[in-house]
Amino acid sequence: MHRLTNQVRPYAWGARAAIPRLLGTEPDGTPQAELWLGAHHGAPSTAHCLDGSKSLPDLIARDPDRVLGPETAERFGARLPYLLKYLAAEAPLSLQVHPDAARARSGYEAEESAGIPVDAPHRNYRDPHHKPELLLALEPFDALCGFREPAATHADLVGLGSDLAVRLCEDLSHPDTHTALRAALTRLLSLPDVDRCRMIDEFVAEWVERDRPCAHAEIVADLAARYPGDPGAIAALLLNRLTLWPGQALFLPAGNLHAYLQGTAVEVMASSDNVLRAGLTGKHVDAPELLDVVDFSVLPIPYARPDFLDGRREFRPAAPEFALHEIGPGRITAHLPGNGPTVILVLRGDVELVAEVGEGVTLRRGESVFVQADSGPIKVEGHGHVIATTVGSY
Repeated sequence: MHRLTNQVRPYAWGARAAIPRLLGTEPDGTPQAELWLGAHHGAPSTAHCLDGSKSLPDLIARDPDRVLGPETAERFGARLPYLLKYLAAEAPLSLQVHPDAARARSGYEAEESAGIPVDAPHRNYRDPHHKPELLLALEPFDALCGFREPAATHADLVGLGSDLAVRLCEDLSHPDTHTALRAALTRLLSLPDVDRCRMIDEFVAEWVERDRPCAHAEIVADLAARYPGDPGAIAALLLNRLTLWPGQALFLPAGNLHAYLQGTAVEVMASSDNVLRAGLTGKHVDAPELLDVVDFSVLPIPYARPDFLDGRREFRPAAPEFALHEIGPGRITAHLPGNGPTVILVLRGDVELVAEVGEGVTLRRGESVFVQADSGPIKVEGHGHVIATTVGSY
């Protein structure tokens, strides 16, 4: 087992205190949004080994079959296929969608061929991988996720007289659900620059003045105040508004338009940083590319349901790259499978990890380890709350 040192991403929407509280450090007043645990090139973890410290990608490259296991190395190459994050949102994240595997690969290759630097602000695809993700709430967590019925949004807009509201009602009246939603989102993302701020301001002013109760009553005004002139504030009306309670999880496959609004959670995903944004951001928005990737289906909210196995809750969604395991909170005795590499993070308490091969280790709140595949199954004992990520189904 290798103890990890992990990097914090200081995005503007991050909370000031949640990650320092986890790590036992003093807040410095700056936003700390995500703690990354993994081998993604954007912010790789450092593994502390008997022969010194090295980046996790370097540890893997040294002996992929031993570190990842031959099955994982054969399926995914010499790379850790997942990325675990501790996410602390004080303000809304961008309204976004992730591409499927084929789109990620073709988009990456096209931008590479065009000579666009991988860190260019206008780059869409920073790696050739898809990014299905699972989010597990650690406290009440607010989100927008997936399209609701066009008729529901239409009903919220009826009676509004602003130019944009009237046009959106026309779009949403189309009898075909996909056509209605595509037309409405396309309209919002294609507002002419000369009229965009005026049209959005008129819509928001009328929306606030009417003050009619609905699930989205406050979110439009709040988002518009945070992101003036951003059509994402109005696009929120097209999506389901929900609150996850601690222990509830969402699985977001490719094409699901979503935005996280506020709260603390852990998130595990295929190891990728490919994000296409529709709004609620100062970052690059590529409307045509996004509209080609979005799934305009109206589907049930994609809650993820766990199985209860060996003292843990196991989330194993339809993503071969990862499974997420939650152990605790409370007095715990659990076993983790040893058929591949494992990343373990202690959220609370003190726990003892004992692998089938090698020495055990004691971890406290905020500490984490990387367990090589050749260590075998892992026993977790103690009192606390633990998150672990393993490779998905073989």
